[in-house]
Amino acid sequence: MKEGDVVLISLPQSDKKFKKRPVLLLKKMPGFGDWLVCGISTQLHQYVPNFDEIIDRNHPDFKASGLLAPSLVRLTFIAIVPKADIPGTIGSLGNGTITKIINNLIEFLKKP
Repeated sequence: MKEGDVVLISLPQSDKKFKKRPVLLLKKMPGFGDWLVCGISTQLHQYVPNFDEIIDRNHPDFKASGLLAPSLVRLTFIAIVPKADIPGTIGSLGNGTITKIINNLIEFLKKP
């Protein structure tokens, strides 16, 4: 697995049940090799301009992403996931897209 991979993991839902959902691997964390991830959702209305990234059918990475429908990479939904909870990848985003997403997060974190 590498930065930019899209994987399916079990995530808690609002009803406290777990469901397999796609996430984007942002960065492998030091120490135990767990991953900083952000959620991916088909709820495009949750888009935060200049922060999140929409991966629709016109996006150059859509086919390689493994996503089944236009989706939103949600930097507003970040988590740490143990590497043991990641069974494998379904696709990936290109270097340009992952760099843009990570830079959006960095710029947000640098703001006072």
